Amino acid sequence: MEDTNQNKNKEANQSDLQNNDLPEIKNTEHNHDLSFKNRIDLSELQEGVALIKTEIEKVIVGQKGMIDLLIASILANGHSLIEGVPGVAKTISAKLLSKSLNVGFSRIQFTPDLLPTDIVGITAYDKAKGFYTVKGPIFANFVLGDEINRAPPKVQSALLESMQEKQVTIGKTSFPLPKPFF
Repeated sequence: MEDTNQNKNKEANQSDLQNNDLPEIKNTEHNHDLSFKNRIDLSELQEGVALIKTEIEKVIVGQKGMIDLLIASILANGHSLIEGVPGVAKTISAKLLSKSLNVGFSRIQFTPDLLPTDIVGITAYDKAKGFYTVKGPIFANFVLGDEINRAPPKVQSALLESMQEKQVTIGKTSFPLPKPFF
């Protein structure tokens, strides 16, 4: 008997759905506009990227793919790992890119004896000034870290904090890094 009642309820629900007047969805230009007239115009960005590529290609030859990827990581507000044998213009590419963007550049040579304070900075004391902060080379817009794999884990941790959180902790104080930070 329960099965018969359930079947009757299902049939009643289906007929109710068929009989209900659903609102009509009109195909208007507003809600189904697939043209490109409402899209963002990226021509200015494309022109800027082309200008940067042109300037870099005046100095560096044969590294078009690397330059394209560096620019893509900058546009994505990310970071890049440039690998290669010596002499393929890795450092020069980074310097030229920062110069093309008119932002500050800093290079850090990572060594086994490097300390976290060597890259982030320190809190210093002077009788005349009192305590003050001396910011390290990480406080640049464009930072090139050379041979990161040679650095001790604490130094790598300080670098990762700056990359991930866009800030640096010196002592007990956190300092935001300059924007943009690559």
